[in-house]
Amino acid sequence: MVSAALLSAIAVGCFAAAARLRRAHWPFRGPYVAVIAWQALGLAWGVSTIGALLAFGLAPYGRGVTGGLAALAADAAAHGLSLAATAASPFGPAQVAAILLALGLTLLLFCCLVASFVQVVRTRRRHRALLQLVGRDDPGVPGARILDHPAAAAYCLPGVLRSEVVISAGALEVLDSEELAAVIAHEHAHLRQRHDLVLLPFSSLKRAFPRLGMMREYYRTVSLLIEMCADDQARRERSARELATALMRFGERGATAPAGALAATADHTDVLARVRRLLQPGRGLTRAQSGAVLGSAALLMATTLSLWHLPM
Repeated sequence: MVSAALLSAIAVGCFAAAARLRRAHWPFRGPYVAVIAWQALGLAWGVSTIGALLAFGLAPYGRGVTGGLAALAADAAAHGLSLAATAASPFGPAQVAAILLALGLTLLLFCCLVASFVQVVRTRRRHRALLQLVGRDDPGVPGARILDHPAAAAYCLPGVLRSEVVISAGALEVLDSEELAAVIAHEHAHLRQRHDLVLLPFSSLKRAFPRLGMMREYYRTVSLLIEMCADDQARRERSARELATALMRFGERGATAPAGALAATADHTDVLARVRRLLQPGRGLTRAQSGAVLGSAALLMATTLSLWHLPM
């Protein structure tokens, strides 16, 4: 039962660490490192929670999670999964329930990941079809499609074969040429670094546990960090003030974006935090600090995975 207890402790620790990370200020100094930390916490929580349930359920084999799963598969192949075979097995009702719960949680997380991916792909496909009908190219705005709509909006539609940056006519009215170039650079940063794929696991967690408000908050936190990552890339090409001014103009007009897109602006409070960070940049994380966070994330994943092989 040692591995079950250790994996349970890691799962609880991941929740506590996520709560602290959400309230911390250092992620704004190193959004790339913070996103990796969030990914490690989310993955470690899933692996440790499933592993703890399996470790408890497969304890009669005494061969760890991976060895126990192999033994269970061998027994199922030899004796089947009938009620009679289950009654003759060394598993108690609590252990059978733990195994079923682990399999159910695995299936839930996988199905929600697939469902989130399929929904996003379909939404983007429909939107691209709409853009073919109502969108237009503008020689004065290279690298973007123009959507004739009065609302101020700027967003990107990532894709494997074709990605697009979309700027509304309303945005062209409120942005000058420098601000527009900064916004386009921001959106291209999203596309180059495939931030949509980074967000996908967190959107699937939100789908899997829709009644847990913390999942929505974690998704929003990671979304903000991803926007900051794109901000950092954009200000390598354009002035930080240009991008900050563009964000404020979008905020004044209440900019929105369609589902499945990554927008330059989202929540008003998040926009203010990004503008403040652009105009008053603090010191970034040092190499030692970044290394400590990345090393801790790697250690967390290595420990969690190694416990799957620990004999009970």
